Amino acid sequence: VQLQAYGGGLAQAGGSLRLSCAASGSIFSFNLMGWYRQGPGKQRELVAIMTSGGSTNYADSVKGRFTISRDSAKNTVYLQMNSLKPEDTAVYYCNLKWGVSNQYASWGQGTQVTVSS
Repeated sequence: VQLQAYGGGLAQAGGSLRLSCAASGSIFSFNLMGWYRQGPGKQRELVAIMTSGGSTNYADSVKGRFTISRDSAKNTVYLQMNSLKPEDTAVYYCNLKWGVSNQYASWGQGTQVTVSS
């Protein structure tokens, strides 16, 4: 399965962006769908994750500001980012996991988000 992430760009602090991650195949059978980010000089970190059942979990730093969602008919996962902060600046990656133990994973190519103060 190939993933195509897009929607990044430049935003001002307090603004909003919506990231999209389009999968080449059905996302119905995936166990976990998530967004990660890697800021300058930092390790990649989990931002938001959604299970196949629709449960969600967020990093403390984005709770209340970011929302992960999906449209299974469009094979697309979204990340709505509101109240953006300069520290949200990073390359954002989407990720899908499947398999009995989530041992299989696919990554999108990353999309740059830059938030100016």
